[in-house]
Amino acid sequence: MYDYDLLVVGSANADLVIGVERRPGAGETVLGSDLAVHPGGKGANQAVAAARLGARTTLLARVGDDAHGRLLLDSQRAAGVDTVGVLVGGAPTGVALITVDPSGDNSIVVSPGANGRLTPQDVQAAASLFQASRVVSAQLEIPLETVVEVVRSLADGSRFVLNPSPPRPLPAEVLAACDPLIVNEHEAKVILGDSTAGDTPEDWARILLAKGPRSVVVTLGAEGALVASAQGVTRVPSVKVDAVDTTGAGDAFTAALAFKLGTGSSLADAAAYAARVGAAAVTREGAQESFPTAAEVEARCCADPGDDPRTPGRGSDSAPGVSSQGGAQ
Repeated sequence: MYDYDLLVVGSANADLVIGVERRPGAGETVLGSDLAVHPGGKGANQAVAAARLGARTTLLARVGDDAHGRLLLDSQRAAGVDTVGVLVGGAPTGVALITVDPSGDNSIVVSPGANGRLTPQDVQAAASLFQASRVVSAQLEIPLETVVEVVRSLADGSRFVLNPSPPRPLPAEVLAACDPLIVNEHEAKVILGDSTAGDTPEDWARILLAKGPRSVVVTLGAEGALVASAQGVTRVPSVKVDAVDTTGAGDAFTAALAFKLGTGSSLADAAAYAARVGAAAVTREGAQESFPTAAEVEARCCADPGDDPRTPGRGSDSAPGVSSQGGAQ
């Protein structure tokens, strides 16, 4: 018996968000909206998203002993996340500077702060959390050597989910543990190298599988997604939504998929459910505050029974390539 459905190991940031009519070019200044401060970071986002869906969730992360750190802890606890693994101090809380245009697309610059101080030793000290968790999810906004230690700390029978964002080449040891590796087009090409990326998403998935992951999910924006494993490659279609803000939608997708895999769902079924969660997230502003509950996901599904689930897409952080009535891709 596991105490947690999901252990998320990753980043916790304060998201500083400004709306803009268009993103500035080099050397250019544009006026934006009032500054909004939201709890964010890929790890913290995934933990909140999973907890909102009903998963028993815990987070291993590091925040600063500052106002932003307190904001993040409050948000985790309000969502029902167990924060026993959140370490405080060592550096200021990480910050993400985000601009959002009228279509809902975003651009993000991250200052890692305390996230960069989450060490392999911190992972080793949290061994009891790994033993108690059915699924472990990670990203790359923390040091890569810490992610390697996460893989080495997995309990027998647990499952490891990785979204390699921001993307970088991955050690064979990490790739071999992924079940699945979740990538968009940009992340897939970074991991593969452009010269061997192939021409289609199916090509990317098959070549990625050959590098060692047990399974792969490639998100494709308005074209949906595909899942790949030794059993073959399956497409997951998309659904139309009106995008308001895409920040955090990819994290919601990953969290929902990881949670559903832990309940015994097939990879394709988990991805289809995760697609609905990601779609719901883009219809509201912000990251964590936009994440739906399980009841809201079910209501959306039942209200639009003829629609197919859509998935977060090609943006490197979280942006679904939204196919909407008046939205953008």
